[in-house]
Amino acid sequence: MSAAQGSGGFPPDDETPVFVISVAAQLAGMHAQTLRQYDRLGLVSPSRTRGGGRRYSARDVTMLREVQRLSQDEGVSLAGIQRILDLENQVKALRGRVGELRAQVDALQSVLGSGSRVFAAGRAGEVVAVRAGQRPAPSVTSSALVIWRGRR
Repeated sequence: MSAAQGSGGFPPDDETPVFVISVAAQLAGMHAQTLRQYDRLGLVSPSRTRGGGRRYSARDVTMLREVQRLSQDEGVSLAGIQRILDLENQVKALRGRVGELRAQVDALQSVLGSGSRVFAAGRAGEVVAVRAGQRPAPSVTSSALVIWRGRR
């Protein structure tokens, strides 16, 4: 197994926590103490080992670079950066939910077909599919009387 592969024999992805704090700080171009501060503030939350050591993923390093860019190049405060990151996470979650809902709509449309269907209660109380504006066909003649009284 090569050094680039994780313990499972697969190469690590962007989410795999592989970098110790000193390596992550070097990759992000900042001091390790800055990474500790960002962790305390919740800007970047690395994984932890059983002993409590921080392990950063490639995604964490990318996030550290973005935090640094916003802070140094754009002049955004750390509180502002936290708000931006929170909103980006919210947008990501909402996009995921929209994708789920689109998939559900597509699945329902494929089940229903291209034509629209309306459901109604049949004469015997069963649910029947009918075209819009159409009444269910009479199935059984009945001598039952139904009285409907609207609100008074």
